[in-house]
Amino acid sequence: MDTLQVDILNPKASRLLKDLASLGLIAIKPISKDGFQKVVDKFRSTTADDVPSLTEITEEVELVRSQRYAKKKASDNH
Repeated sequence: MDTLQVDILNPKASRLLKDLASLGLIAIKPISKDGFQKVVDKFRSTTADDVPSLTEITEEVELVRSQRYAKKKASDNH
């Protein structure tokens, strides 16, 4: 038995597939989203409103860089 995913472009094709299923030649199963995709969709929907601006990202990067530089400079002096 082979499993295929079919994208139906024409409603007539859907009717043909249903006819084949009624003849017992094929089985039609709806595709359910897997758990991983649900989690990804949830993360995307909850974080869509809280996306930092380019300025905020730049400020954070500069802050981290300055802290690292200060640590490195302090360790080099000891």
